[in-house]
Amino acid sequence: MEGKRMNVEEWLGSENRLGMDIWNKKYRNEEEDFESWITRISGGNEEIAKYIKEKKFLFGGRILSNRGLDKQGKKVTYSNCYVVEPPKDNIESIFDCAKKLARTYSYGGGCGVDISELSPRGAKINNAAKETSGAVSFMELYSLVTSLIGQNGRRGALMISIDCSHPDVPEFIELKTDLEKVNTANISVRIHEDFMEAVKKNEEYCLHYTREETGQVIERMVNARELFHRITETNWDYAEPGALFWDRITGWNLLSNTKEFSYAGVNPCAEEPLPAGGSCLLGSINLSAFVENPFTENAYFDFEEFKHCVQESVRALNEVLEEGLPLHPLPEQRESVSQWRQIGLGIMGLADALIKLGLTYGEEDAVSVCDRIGFVMADTAIAASARLAKELGAFPKCKVEEIMETPYFLANTTEGTKELVRKYGLRNSQLLTIAPTGTLSTMLGISGGIEPIYANYYERKTESLHGEDVYYKVYTKIVKDFMEEHKVSDDRLLPDYFVTAMTLDYHQRIDMQSIWQRHIDASISSTVNVPSGFTVEETENLYLYAFEQGLKGITIFRDGCKRVGILNTKETKKITAGEGLKRGEIILVTDDVVGKKRKLITGCGSLHCIALFDPHTGALLETYLSKGSTGGCNNFMVGLSRMISISARGGIDIETIVDQLNSSGSCPSYTARRVTRKDTSKGACCPMAVGNALMDMYKEMQEELSQKAGKDEKGKKIPKPKAVPVRGETDKMYCPECGESLVFEEGCNICKSCGWSKCH
Repeated sequence: MEGKRMNVEEWLGSENRLGMDIWNKKYRNEEEDFESWITRISGGNEEIAKYIKEKKFLFGGRILSNRGLDKQGKKVTYSNCYVVEPPKDNIESIFDCAKKLARTYSYGGGCGVDISELSPRGAKINNAAKETSGAVSFMELYSLVTSLIGQNGRRGALMISIDCSHPDVPEFIELKTDLEKVNTANISVRIHEDFMEAVKKNEEYCLHYTREETGQVIERMVNARELFHRITETNWDYAEPGALFWDRITGWNLLSNTKEFSYAGVNPCAEEPLPAGGSCLLGSINLSAFVENPFTENAYFDFEEFKHCVQESVRALNEVLEEGLPLHPLPEQRESVSQWRQIGLGIMGLADALIKLGLTYGEEDAVSVCDRIGFVMADTAIAASARLAKELGAFPKCKVEEIMETPYFLANTTEGTKELVRKYGLRNSQLLTIAPTGTLSTMLGISGGIEPIYANYYERKTESLHGEDVYYKVYTKIVKDFMEEHKVSDDRLLPDYFVTAMTLDYHQRIDMQSIWQRHIDASISSTVNVPSGFTVEETENLYLYAFEQGLKGITIFRDGCKRVGILNTKETKKITAGEGLKRGEIILVTDDVVGKKRKLITGCGSLHCIALFDPHTGALLETYLSKGSTGGCNNFMVGLSRMISISARGGIDIETIVDQLNSSGSCPSYTARRVTRKDTSKGACCPMAVGNALMDMYKEMQEELSQKAGKDEKGKKIPKPKAVPVRGETDKMYCPECGESLVFEEGCNICKSCGWSKCH
């Protein structure tokens, strides 16, 4: 590869249009060509440039998009991850925390904040309120800041955590069962070993808090097993809160014996525990690219090349760390990074690598291979950091004896590496993590992180001129490659090792995460995907198994949980076809509805409008509105789409609905954009634009029905829709960029159609 100039088509493959779209939209700076991009993101490091061209390594998204742009006067950071100092129990500190979040978001960083130091609800305070509204009440403030502040159309990302011993933890657990609250933050509970022991023994557990200012002690006894059950039950139903097994986090790393060090929280996807003001740079190695002779009996993993890539990746991340040190948004961040120097080297493409090796994800032989790869990665990374310490000096807070006595270090180093650290110390206090790689892996066409393949294929839908939906399969790239290599035409004939997230036994899924956690000194961003029939009891057992297997954190995403169905309304009133609607009766839609979609440009940005029509009459039945990444208030869109849908299914004709929408008046931002950019959709505000789009789609639907019937029925009175109870399409999550369905992987909503990721 050295000396050979490439273009992006050669790099990603001319057939990988999605990958090239992602590169163009997310990582390319203006009109730079591929070679200029490589030069910019590699910082002139030829070794790492070679590995990027070979698709063996990629920096994290912030580095790929931002590196070098500070020279153009842009306020950027190279770090994906930050943890702000936890707010103290006073109003000044609480709002200082909000200010720090806003400033960090404006540079493109995501944040974690722990609220365990805030007083619980009802604590006595010396102001007009007389008692506090509690720690949980301030989560809305931090969520609001997250929704308001972003960079380049990218909303901030936030993790809020609380200790399991805090008296407000029951309220914290329940908070997001209200789907309108704190909807721009992930939430997790810090769970300690004493709590888990109380869970196993079915004992009482003391929630406690002492308010320093007044000396007031607040205590409350709860049944540990009941509280744990509620954590798992809400995760089953709402995919939150996640669990952070805090003693494992603090006890399994290179600094577990360093008394002056402590973790303040975790970043938004929980793969990076960090101190107050802490930050981390990310990069991932594509394990799939190190498999030689794939899909054959002679397949093997190239450990020597892998070790060299690990070594060069550690060096490259340290170069980025040094270059980006003055670019952090806050002084406390610059101070923390200079003292501790965390980097986060991870992996992606694991599932693909196992398939190329002919191994089944989660089974004993696959776990054994991962154990070996993980150890080699840890040992090599620690040795590389020690060599950098020889060359450039150890990180300022490095205490060699304390590091070398940690359980993590002893379990993950060879004698040669131990000797290097003994002589030179380490350049970095934290080295390895497994972060979400949704957008990166989608761009390269590989599996993300340590996740199994989500599905062997995805269904895509096209709509014919006559309103008939045609579905076709788009195979995951590793599946497509195998089928072409072995001339397999039917995916049902794939070997047994093509397991997917929904068919995998959860014990195997956790076994895989557990073996990798043995070798990762930070943590792992990962979500266990389970089918809709997965029970609350199984979820509770999954959490217990995750704790016993030494995971640092766990969350699940159950297909069909209420997070998926935020916009789904399920009526119980059933009527039969041809029966007139009485007051209060609601039509239930069939699953043969015809869907149409429009992308609107409004005063705030983009807006996707999906409309579902009765296939026999063309009547409007459902509307789904989804704002783009910069497109206005999502809660307003949810409410408006619900009201339009309930009106349509209540028998109100589309002309009346659109007439009401057109009576909304004009919006100043809509008018301003129309004058300045001249690209807004027809209308003077969002409701009017939606109404016009619905009418346009309705007329198109009527024309299609007319053609199908062989005669012109335009202007004919609309008959009532058929009413047969069945689930519609509104129980899916949709992409804000392209409007297609989302999947939930690695703790993030990810679009397989355009590459959008909530965590990018």
